Amino acid sequence: MSAIVSGKRSFFEELSATPPVSKRIRCSSRFASSSFSPSSSSPPPSPSSSFLIDQLIAIFPEMDKQVLERALEECGDDLDSAIRSLNELRLGSAYRNAAPAADKTAVALEGNVQHQAQGVATANGDVPTKEQTAPEVLSLDGSDWVELFVREMLNASNIDDARARASRALEVLEKSIHVRAGAEVAQNFHQENRMLKEQLEALIQENSILKRAVAVQHERQKEYEDQSQELQHLKQLVSQYQEQLRTLEVNNYALTMHLKQAQQSSSIPGRFNPDVF
Repeated sequence: MSAIVSGKRSFFEELSATPPVSKRIRCSSRFASSSFSPSSSSPPPSPSSSFLIDQLIAIFPEMDKQVLERALEECGDDLDSAIRSLNELRLGSAYRNAAPAADKTAVALEGNVQHQAQGVATANGDVPTKEQTAPEVLSLDGSDWVELFVREMLNASNIDDARARASRALEVLEKSIHVRAGAEVAQNFHQENRMLKEQLEALIQENSILKRAVAVQHERQKEYEDQSQELQHLKQLVSQYQEQLRTLEVNNYALTMHLKQAQQSSSIPGRFNPDVF
């Protein structure tokens, strides 16, 4: 496409400004009959036509220089007519070679879109492998899509055909974008799901650790409560023993006082009964 633009006329402008049919057929037929004739030879180009041939070489770098010179000569050094003739010649062979490939590409893309729509992710949330979801045709980058569009435009026979081809190519591109977006969403969902699973496993492990810690703490609390109860019981025993000790001290004191009174009220003070001792 850039080559056509460099010729100062776009492909669609050339289609819209096509010369009369008789002139185009006469020019292209003369070129077609002479370009493939092995006995025909072209005279050396004039200095004025050298510039035109250089432009044709820049536009059609894949064609032989003699073919370009012959085309320019057959069209009377008319650059636009020569470009149209060479385009028609190249389109004739390119259409036979590239059209089936483009159709196969479109069919493969549409089949891949259907396949991708049917199964982007499996039942367990796993994303299919690259061989299952992304055939080779989906690996087209920007330059490949540009080449595809350029090839479709070059293969178009008229403006209506170009519009139809552009519409089909855009539809396939849109489906491809949807497929890639769906695959990316599914991949992101799978990664997020995997991260959530890992977080859940970590939370379950932390929960089990916390349960064990709570169980140990409960055992310690139970031991502390048992020790507290035992301590209270011992305190009560100590209180009872202290009360009993005070009672015994009081009784001992009372007995001591009774003993003293008994000694003082004895019938023989200062003497002891020899029979007693």
